[in-house]
Amino acid sequence: MELRCAVQKYAWGKTGKSSLVAQLSQGNSTAPVVEDDPYAELWMGTHPSGPSVIKSSNELLLNHLLSNVDSLGDEEKKVFGTDLPFLFKALSVAKALSIQAHPNKKHAEELFATRPDLYKDPNHKPEMVTAWLGPFEALCGFRPVADIKFFLQEIDELAAVVGKSACEALVKAESDSEEMQALRECFSALMNTSEESVASALRQFEQRIPSLSAEKKDALQCDLFTRIATDFPGDVGCWSVYFMNYVVLQEGESMFLGPNVPHAYIFGDCLECMACSDNVVRAGLTPKFKDIDTLCSMLDYQAGPVDRFRMQWSNVDEFCQTCSPPVPDFAMARLRLPASATVDKAYSLPVRSNASILLILQGQATSAETKEDLSFGQVLFLKAGQQLTVQVKGEQDLIVYQAFANV
Repeated sequence: MELRCAVQKYAWGKTGKSSLVAQLSQGNSTAPVVEDDPYAELWMGTHPSGPSVIKSSNELLLNHLLSNVDSLGDEEKKVFGTDLPFLFKALSVAKALSIQAHPNKKHAEELFATRPDLYKDPNHKPEMVTAWLGPFEALCGFRPVADIKFFLQEIDELAAVVGKSACEALVKAESDSEEMQALRECFSALMNTSEESVASALRQFEQRIPSLSAEKKDALQCDLFTRIATDFPGDVGCWSVYFMNYVVLQEGESMFLGPNVPHAYIFGDCLECMACSDNVVRAGLTPKFKDIDTLCSMLDYQAGPVDRFRMQWSNVDEFCQTCSPPVPDFAMARLRLPASATVDKAYSLPVRSNASILLILQGQATSAETKEDLSFGQVLFLKAGQQLTVQVKGEQDLIVYQAFANV
């Protein structure tokens, strides 16, 4: 079944047809693209904040699942009930998203019970991000402690807002547990510094940057800092550049972000798959509510290189790969079918034991089952056990991403 999917026009999205989300929406909707509007996210799934509907009937996908429970796999129903456990998204990021983390399941239930005005559901939100069409930039997890110490020693303005005692505690820390506690104190002190002090320190550092040597600017990642500070003047989140790993994912590369991992997407296009939740705890780079105490208390303060978050894809055959994060809520597959390889034959996607959602990211094909054409931007729902066989049309390779429950 073909789906019609919700577009989210958050302020950080790329505008008009420069946005991958806007381009995808053209294959998914009849609504015209408004060139001045931001097109930030395309949501594919059943989450009530942006539910998908079945194109042919205009019925909510969730309602269809409730009345056709055989669409879901047996294990899927046993673990998650009669709803899809995942939310699949495409994102187009023009400027940094908030410094954020997502709670674990138990914490999400507590936040939803006590503050449902801020936290809209009781689910956790582990997520996997995959870069598409060029580099995707992000901040992710705390840097190695040696890096953070270096920045605190080199940037007096940052050390001043963190405070002398917190900086000294990090310098003197020896064991891993001491470093994690000292890092918690440093980051919490930064996030709780007055807005006036933060803004003043940011201005002083920005004014000092032009006087630095080219080598020093590179060492202090001044270009990255300046880009973010320009978009968010006076925001404490600008200093997060010096606490969190900066990562650039190339097309097709992926990361998995578990509960309580601090992160912020900075620029580029990506695909995201996550547990079906919209719970976000924020503390910077946003005009939205900043729940600083909750964020600082919940974060994973394990420091180290960003490689610990990277995910590897496994080959199923010469055309198909899968990636399975360490959670039952979701996994992903991707298909790249060269036009030249399938001129005279069709390709059958691996049959999944659970329901899945597919996004056509490039190319055109014909479905052997329905004889209908498939093209860029279309979103398909396959029930558990359903076969899809395709034959590529035209000169472009066919690229498809698929999300499904990991049980």
